Amino acid sequence: MSSRSWFSKLLLPWYHENHRALPWRETKDPYRIWLSEVMLQQTRVDQGLGYYLRFTQRWPTVEKLAAAHENEVLKEWQGLGYYSRARNLLKAAQHVVVKHGGKFPDEHADLLKLKGVGEYTAAAIASICFHRPTAVVDGNVYRVLARVFGIEIPIDSTAGRKQFKELAAELLDVRHPGDHNQAVMELGATVCTPKSPDCMRCPLQAKCAAFATGTISLLPVKQSKTKTRDRFFNYLHIPAGKDIYMQQRTSKDIWTGLYELPLIESGKPMTKRALETALGKAFGPDWCIVGQHEAARHVLSHQLIHAIFWSVVPPKNFTPPKEWERVPLMKLDKLAVPRLIERWIASALPSLSSQTQPPKL
Repeated sequence: MSSRSWFSKLLLPWYHENHRALPWRETKDPYRIWLSEVMLQQTRVDQGLGYYLRFTQRWPTVEKLAAAHENEVLKEWQGLGYYSRARNLLKAAQHVVVKHGGKFPDEHADLLKLKGVGEYTAAAIASICFHRPTAVVDGNVYRVLARVFGIEIPIDSTAGRKQFKELAAELLDVRHPGDHNQAVMELGATVCTPKSPDCMRCPLQAKCAAFATGTISLLPVKQSKTKTRDRFFNYLHIPAGKDIYMQQRTSKDIWTGLYELPLIESGKPMTKRALETALGKAFGPDWCIVGQHEAARHVLSHQLIHAIFWSVVPPKNFTPPKEWERVPLMKLDKLAVPRLIERWIASALPSLSSQTQPPKL
């Protein structure tokens, strides 16, 4: 038995008595475990829970999800962010149905072949659903191990990732791998939190190096921070009777597959005159700018979106670009849109739609 068996001996009883009651912990169904793990990547449990319940109600099996249209999945995902997760979710479901007859693979290596499934998610599914002795390593695990064992090597370095992965594997209780993995993550999520950890409730406190040395706030260590990029979005609200023009983002960028208003992106905030010039260059002359209706900031992981919504009237005989879609206002709620656009639709569109309309295009 490992000399560090104390870790799971202290942790598992605490987990069994104190873990949160969550719906995905009431099942070993790999579809539901996979769905929860994908949803909770970079998403808080309290935020993801409602989405999980709606997804499993609408698509209770992997076969049901695999048959869905991408826009349906993106719409249901709307507000969770990191939309590549939703697109990969659909592709992985289709792979499970087509390649595995609707049955999730039960080996870690085979799970890694599913779109969007990385080391962490594969280890979670393999251990929880199929009792495979594979340790998970995520942000919660990094934090718990760094503090308990006083590890100062950066968690975002190659050497650090290797060391933490090896330590997590060494600590794993191979008799109860699923519960062990969930226990470490639960401790990190509810007790050993990034700020203001509740050390008095921690079952590992007596063994914790960071608690003993007063270095809790210094661990884990990161070697670098990704710089935030500022982007300036100028959205065009173009009244068209009871319709509105929208376009789908198709490039390999943020919000791929989602719909938004026609957009002019600029390198800095735009004045009315600058927008008139940009519209002329992009679509021809004689645009009329009716007004600027709302400015908004939207924070992404490494980007800060500065958005301005302009009401504009195109010139007579203007032919919209082929990527613009004329959508009835009554059907806007059927489109999957970024949260930024969703908020604008809810707050600004009712008053904007009552303004004088330009000639039909």
